[in-house]
Amino acid sequence: MTSADLVLPPTDQQTPTAALLRAPEDQTMDQAIGDMHVLLEQHGYVVAIYSANLPIAHERRMHSVRSVLESDRIALLKVDLPPLGIAVLVRQLRQLSICDFSPGVVASAARLLPHYIHAGALLNSVTKLDRVPVSLKTHAKSWVPGSQFAVLAGPNPQLIKVGPTVKPLDGPEFATDLLVAKGQSQSEWVQQTLAPAWKVQAIHEAALPSDSPGWWGTGKLVEFAAYLPDISVLYQLVASVRREICHWCGMELIGDRCGFCTSPLHAPENRMPSNGVLSQGAPAPPGS
Repeated sequence: MTSADLVLPPTDQQTPTAALLRAPEDQTMDQAIGDMHVLLEQHGYVVAIYSANLPIAHERRMHSVRSVLESDRIALLKVDLPPLGIAVLVRQLRQLSICDFSPGVVASAARLLPHYIHAGALLNSVTKLDRVPVSLKTHAKSWVPGSQFAVLAGPNPQLIKVGPTVKPLDGPEFATDLLVAKGQSQSEWVQQTLAPAWKVQAIHEAALPSDSPGWWGTGKLVEFAAYLPDISVLYQLVASVRREICHWCGMELIGDRCGFCTSPLHAPENRMPSNGVLSQGAPAPPGS
């Protein structure tokens, strides 16, 4: 991980923590190389998840470290999710890392699991929101005092102006838990309106990631993420996807691209699981 506040507490005693890849201003290049070398020696492989919003200098540092070490055991995976969604994804990958999956499958799962993370926020303003399409009409409404907007960044972007007669955001059609992180807004809409509409199994609270106000364009927000909490469901989801061998680096993969070398799958056989492959309320992946 690239930020300590994106490392959520483990869900059980078996889930490992995550290592922190520090920014260039926080450590020298030699220290960064040394830290990565230690991680490789201790664990064999490194799967690094970072935000698409990460400063370019930090991203370049990670790629430079991998180049200096000349290692094909480091996966650098850019994820276009809001900060709280990334935190959820990282914890799910931590859970999967202790299962009987190869490093290549765990890395590839970073592209599969976001389809099952409904990440969004309740915002007091969308005037500076540039991560989700916002119409001019909605921008105008944002200037009305007391306005609130519910925004879903993924898996299918949505934006609504919150009101008593407005239908809540379309949510997951499978059982989820909801993680909530409050910023300067103290609204209870997410817990009292959205959670019942989405029929979540449980609500958990977390500290708001430091990158969230910048990602959403305002500090007056409540960020949320609905996700699959059960490791057995996550395991079935990943295990049900056809596995391939990367023609370039030889790593095992699922989906259409290698998580370690980013090479696309040669043959057009990127099969996803068929309907009914999961048994605990989660659907088959999109496109099945």
